[in-house]
Amino acid sequence: MTKNLVIVESPSKSKTIEKYLGGDYKVVSSKGHIRDLATSGHLGLGVDIENGFKPNYVPIKGKEKVIKDLKKDVKDSEMVYLASDPDREGEAIAWHLKDTLGIKDKNYKRVLFNEITHDKVLEAMENPTVIDDNLVKSQETRRILDRIIGFRLSKLLQSKIGAKSAGRVQSVALKLIVDREREIENFNPVEYWTVTAHFDKFDANYFKTVDNKDETKLDTEEEADDVLNNISDKYRVENIDTKKTRRSAKYPFTTSTLQQEASTKLGFPARKTMSVAQKLYEGIDLGDETVGLITYMRTDSIRLSDDFVRPALKYIEEEYGKEYVGHVKQAKKNDNVQDAHEGIRPTSVLREPTKIKSHLSNDEFKLYSLIYKRTIASLMADALLDQTTVILNNNNYKFKTTGSIITFLGYLKVYGDYESSDDNVLPKFVVDEIKTTNDVEKEQHFTQPPARYTEARLIKELEELGIGRPSTYATIIDTIKSHDFVTLEDKKFKPTSVGIESTDKLQEFFSDIINTNYTSEMETDLDEIAEGKMVWNKVLDDFYKLFEPRIKSAFSDMEKKAAEETGETCPECGSPLVKRKGKYGEFVACSNYPTCKYIQKEEAEIVEICDCPNCDGKIVEKKSRKGKVFYGCNHYPKCKTAYWDKPIDKKCPECGEMLTEKNGTIKCSSCDYKED
Repeated sequence: MTKNLVIVESPSKSKTIEKYLGGDYKVVSSKGHIRDLATSGHLGLGVDIENGFKPNYVPIKGKEKVIKDLKKDVKDSEMVYLASDPDREGEAIAWHLKDTLGIKDKNYKRVLFNEITHDKVLEAMENPTVIDDNLVKSQETRRILDRIIGFRLSKLLQSKIGAKSAGRVQSVALKLIVDREREIENFNPVEYWTVTAHFDKFDANYFKTVDNKDETKLDTEEEADDVLNNISDKYRVENIDTKKTRRSAKYPFTTSTLQQEASTKLGFPARKTMSVAQKLYEGIDLGDETVGLITYMRTDSIRLSDDFVRPALKYIEEEYGKEYVGHVKQAKKNDNVQDAHEGIRPTSVLREPTKIKSHLSNDEFKLYSLIYKRTIASLMADALLDQTTVILNNNNYKFKTTGSIITFLGYLKVYGDYESSDDNVLPKFVVDEIKTTNDVEKEQHFTQPPARYTEARLIKELEELGIGRPSTYATIIDTIKSHDFVTLEDKKFKPTSVGIESTDKLQEFFSDIINTNYTSEMETDLDEIAEGKMVWNKVLDDFYKLFEPRIKSAFSDMEKKAAEETGETCPECGSPLVKRKGKYGEFVACSNYPTCKYIQKEEAEIVEICDCPNCDGKIVEKKSRKGKVFYGCNHYPKCKTAYWDKPIDKKCPECGEMLTEKNGTIKCSSCDYKED
C-alpha cells in the first residue's frame, strides 16, 4: 500500500514533484479536468434548471482510463493530497477528484504549489488546507452561465445567420472590435498643417505666436504659408527650461500584463505566452535538478514575497551597486484584484537567463528573460533624466524643440532593451544666441481615427472594463479568430461580415446582457460567490429570469438570413441552388429543401497515386464524409481496395501486398513489415 498519494494536473509537474518528495509518496496526474457538464437533459445543457440549477457531471470523453487508474491509486493509499493548480479552476478540479474518486474527508488534504521548487513544495506539503467550497461554487456558476449562454446563443445564431458560436464574454469582446470598426468608418478626418524648421543638430516646430496664450493650430495651407512668409532664417533662443525628471519601473507581471508585454515585445499570441509560461512553472530540467523557473502564472496580483525580495535587493546591490537598489512598489487598491498569489516572478534571483539558456528552448528563453528582467527592474531605482525645452523666437513666431538626457540609468540598466526610447539629445543652447535654419517646411496632416485593437490592446481593454478574467483571455481571442469573426490586418483585429452580423443580431435582442456593464457586474457577482457573500444559484436564477424570455423571443422573432444563391438552378426541380453550411463545411444544395433533397457533388481534382493491385483501375486520393483523406480504387464499388495511408508503387518483400507511407515511415498495408 502507498502511504501517500499526490494528484496534480500536469504529467510533467508530477515527475518534478515526485523527485522532491521521495519514496513515501507517489505523484500522479489527472491531466486537467476529469469531468464536465453533460450534454443531455433539458436543451442539452446538463443542468437541472427546475431543481436549483443542479449540474449533471459526466466523465470527459477519453478520461475513463485516467479515472479508473486514479481510483486504483486512491484505493491503495492512506492519504491523498489534492494538488491541482492554485486557482478557482484548480479548486474545482480538486473537488471533482474528491467526489469522483470517492475520497473521504479524513483521507484527503488540499495542497497549493505556488512555485515548483524543492523548498516551496515541501513547505506546501507541511501546510495543507481543505477544499474551499466557495471557490468551487464560483467556478461552477461560471461554467453553468457559460454553458447556458453559449449553447443557447450559439444554436440561435447558427440557425438564423449561420454563425459558428456565441458566448458570454466572447460576444462582448467581439462587440468591442465591431464598435471600434464603426468608429473608424464614421470618422471624419480633420485637416491641419505643421511648420518645421530644420537645423544642423535639431528640429523645431512652430507652436504659437507671441500674442497667443495657447498653442496655435494651423488649420489650412494659407495659415501655414502666412507663418512661412513672415519669418526669416534667423531664430533667437528665447528660453531654456531644464527639469530633472524620473522614470519608474513598471510593476511585476500579472497574467494580463504578461500577455500584453509578450505580445508587444516578443510577438507571442496570448495562447503561446500561457503555454510557454506553463512549462516554465511546471519545471525545466537544468541538468543537476528539475525545477520550476517561475511562480504560478495565473494571477492578478503584483505582490512579491519577502522571501524573494530580500535576496533580490542584495543581488541588485552586489551586481549593479547600492545606488541601483530601489524599493517594493505598492499597488493602488483595485476591487477586481484577488491577491491570492504573488505576481509572476522567477523562483530564484540567481537563475539568470543567460546562465540557463542552454537548457531552454528559444521561446522559453525569451519569455523567461522578459519575466526575470521585469521582476528585477521593479525592485530597482528610478531612472533620472534631464528634460530640456527650448523656445526660439522668429519675428514673434515661436518654435519649440525638446530633448532629454538620461543622467542615471536606474532600472533601465536591466529593462532598457524592452522600453522604447524617444530621447532626443539636444546641443548646447545659450539664451539670446542666434540659430540659423537650413530649411523650413510645411506639411499637411489629417487627424487619424482610433486604431483597431491589437491582441495586447484588446486584453488591456477587457481587463480595464472588468470583463472575463486573465486566464480566459487566450481562449476568448482564439475563439473569435478560429470562428471567422475577425481577420488580422497588420496584427490588428478587423471584424468580418459574420462578426458584424452576429454582433448586430445579439444587440437587437440581448443588448441588456451582451454588454460591458452587465458582463463586468457578473464577474463581481462571481467574486462575491468566491468570498461567500452571495448564493451561487440565486445569481443563476436572477440571470435566467432575464435571459430566458430574451432567448425565446429571439428564436421566434429574429429574421432568418436567406441562403446565398449561386445563380444556377436545381437539375431535379428547377429551383435556385443555394450555398449552405453543414457539419463538414460549405456545400451547394436545392433551395426547395426538404421537398427536394438535391445536393451538388463537388467536382474535386482527381489525384492518381498508382495502379490498383487488385484490378486494372487506379488508386486515387479521396475524402471520407468527415473530410478525412484516404486512398481508394476509382472502380469503386466494383473494386473496394482502399488504404488510410498513402500507397507507393512497391510490393512488400514478405507478403507481396502494397506498401504504404506515412510521415516518412514505409510499412506494409497487410503484415508487420516496416522499412528502417
